[in-house]
Amino acid sequence: MKLATVEVNGATSAARVEGDQAVLIPGFADVGEVLRSRALATAARVEGLRLHLDAIGVLPVVLQPQRILCVGMNYISHIAEMGRETPTHPTLFPKWAGSLVGAGQPITLPPESEAVDWEGELAVVIGRPTRRVTEAQAADAIAGYTIMNDISMRDWQYRTSQWLQGKTWDRSTPLGPVLATPEELPAKARLTTTVNGQVMQDDHVDDLLFGPAHLVAYVSTMMTLLPGDIIATGTPAGVGHARKPPQYLTHGDRVTVTIEGIGSLSNLALREDCDAAA
Repeated sequence: MKLATVEVNGATSAARVEGDQAVLIPGFADVGEVLRSRALATAARVEGLRLHLDAIGVLPVVLQPQRILCVGMNYISHIAEMGRETPTHPTLFPKWAGSLVGAGQPITLPPESEAVDWEGELAVVIGRPTRRVTEAQAADAIAGYTIMNDISMRDWQYRTSQWLQGKTWDRSTPLGPVLATPEELPAKARLTTTVNGQVMQDDHVDDLLFGPAHLVAYVSTMMTLLPGDIIATGTPAGVGHARKPPQYLTHGDRVTVTIEGIGSLSNLALREDCDAAA
């Protein structure tokens, strides 16, 4: 099953995605509300208004996750291209809900940064309250998976040893287009990122140093994860910062992250002073 959060006539709704159609799920403003209500079974069978996806807006799959945690240096290929040592524990940093945009919405290029980079990632969506669980229990706590483009302002990220200031700029981080329940995701799902149609990243999601269940178990040691919380699992090799010379996003670039079993998350990068539609 695939679920999305959509906008219809100025209101938001959770929807079940079937091919090129969205079936609205009455009573739920976003996928986060479906998860918090333990209503996945209802979402799977309810019949609401059917709309063509091209006729509606697709928003971040969870509108206000209480936690967005991201993992750095989690693909061996990316660790190598960045010249880092292999970590012994996950490298974590947060993002805030204000940084999120949906599929088709613009990635904001702020005037303060000249080094805006792409990072296609598989993201875990938590389905139930989770604290101090084993990896086996953690797998059962995963409601599904989505795609995050962990846009990074590299010139700000590396001002200090702490990455936060380069990672959570307003309206910079695409998330979506759908939550795909676990059975939808192939074990060796391919992840690709393209910029203006050119392949920049190409890897498989099973190449992670720390896998989804490990990350959920690890984070749940520190805090209670709640339905709708997001854990982005890291990016493979092929980021712009590691290229020689470095390559960054400029106004009008289209970035598309595709993961088998989930779909494609495509967004235009637009300068903040431009109000063009994606």
